[in-house]
Order: sequence, then C-alpha cells, then structure tokens
Amino acid sequence: MAESDFNVLTHNLVPEHHLMSEDEVQQKLSELRITKDQLPKIRKGDACIKLLERIHGPIAEGRIIRIVRKSATAESFEVYRLVVKDVKG
Repeated sequence: MAESDFNVLTHNLVPEHHLMSEDEVQQKLSELRITKDQLPKIRKGDACIKLLERIHGPIAEGRIIRIVRKSATAESFEVYRLVVKDVKG
C-alpha cells in the first residue's frame, strides 16, 4: 500500500477531523468569547490536514478544524485548531 493510500482518519487512535465553515467558526468563537488567534494551532503539513485537503481542496491558513475526541468518561468532546503554515527547518 502506498503512503498516499493510507487514510489516517480511519485509524482508531486518530480523532475525527472536520473543516468548519466560516458561519460555524463565527458562531463557535462567539460562544467561546475568543478570537481565532487564541485557539491551539495545527500545522498545514499535519497528516490529517493533508487528507482533508484531498477531500475539500486546498485549506488556507486561518481556517479552523473541529476535532471530535472520544472519551470513556465524557463520551466525546470537541476541540478546535487554527491552521497555520509549516515551519521550514
């Protein structure tokens, strides 16, 4: 199997990742009373972002990803990440 054929989002240890619409983002930021810059970051080169780009097309810096994590105690909970550029080393 080629690396590009592997869907990291189907692995049982990887939480669900969803690209949020601008309307969803504005509503959530308003609810949380924060700005985009206050969210934790996720790099554009992350394997999940690369896969989402195969589904949705290019994902610009500044977009928000909703991550749904499963929990034994809370069933599931959502976290949000701001897409940022990769650091070239």
